[in-house]
Amino acid sequence: MSDILNELHGIYEDIKDEIIARLKEFDSLWKKGREEDIFRELVFCILTPQSKAEICWKTVKNLEDKNLLLEGTFEEILDELKNVRFRYKKAGYILNAREKFLRNGRIKIKEIVESKNILGTRERIVKEVKGVGYKEASHFLRNVGFGKEIAILDRHILKNLKVFGVINKIPMNLSRKKYLEIEKKMKILSKNINIPLLHLDFVLWYRETGKVFK
Repeated sequence: MSDILNELHGIYEDIKDEIIARLKEFDSLWKKGREEDIFRELVFCILTPQSKAEICWKTVKNLEDKNLLLEGTFEEILDELKNVRFRYKKAGYILNAREKFLRNGRIKIKEIVESKNILGTRERIVKEVKGVGYKEASHFLRNVGFGKEIAILDRHILKNLKVFGVINKIPMNLSRKKYLEIEKKMKILSKNINIPLLHLDFVLWYRETGKVFK
């Protein structure tokens, strides 16, 4: 275990500046970005389940460049999701999310985020936005600057938590209870190894992918 911890701290030292820079980008997005920019991040997170993050981001950018995020039909959006798994469902989720946050033809999504109650905001997003579970809601909130209290329990993170003995096995499905239970254990791990939870996600993801991404 000491070898693994040394490896983690080595990775952290190597990419810490890059992590900080990326988190500053997320903070700036919230403070200076448009409502449409925030919505784009939500759509990205809707696409990510069982699909590669880089492909999902490229897909979102294509949708944005073609003005399909805000105006595309189901068929037009579906056509852009060719490289994304479960594209029929996800095209529907995008349309549902767009409909939910449209106000007089304009996206209004910032108002759902209560900065002093991020855990409550996450619960609301999971409850109200189709296709978004705790992992996707956590990912979205992290990507718009509110990730200090929450963990993104994707397959890369779960795999590493098993390696470190934080969990005994990778669950097939993450219920609310199971998600919060593992998230709590990851917070303890973060404290014990002295890597902030907000940074630990990047470190574990990098350990699997060799990249600092979104």
